[in-house]
Amino acid sequence: MHNGAVAFEIVVIWVGRRREPWESLCGEYRQRIGRFAPVREQVVRPARGAGRTRLRLEGNAIRAVLPAGAWTVCLDRKGRSLSSRALAAEVGRLRTDWQRPVAWIVGSDLGLEGELQMTSRFRLSLGPLTLPHELARLTVFEQIYRSFTILEGINYHRRPFH
Repeated sequence: MHNGAVAFEIVVIWVGRRREPWESLCGEYRQRIGRFAPVREQVVRPARGAGRTRLRLEGNAIRAVLPAGAWTVCLDRKGRSLSSRALAAEVGRLRTDWQRPVAWIVGSDLGLEGELQMTSRFRLSLGPLTLPHELARLTVFEQIYRSFTILEGINYHRRPFH
């Protein structure tokens, strides 16, 4: 790239510690996604402290590693809930129209700082259930991969029978 230009890429930013089996599972989806778009992840260590103080510190750490000009997607239980096909349409639109990184942000076991959620370009809900943040991270990778297979017409996503 010339003049510091940044192209479309998928960046998953998450707060936690690398542990098995999550590393292997997420690594497999990262490799699969890599066939369709550049993909990387950025881990942020959980902050010391409690409650709002910890959330604020983790929010600051996330902002410090966000790629410049990134389109931010924060996981938020109160965000928009999309079908896999609707999410694929969003990913396809961003791949075409947004020639900068798309950052998918997964919070710690406490969630994400409110300010980070409010300033995000898109707040995505994985449903009303509370998920362990490791499972939410894996689900993000799987749904990004599913989105690309839908966009490319690859037989991975199946339509409901009813």
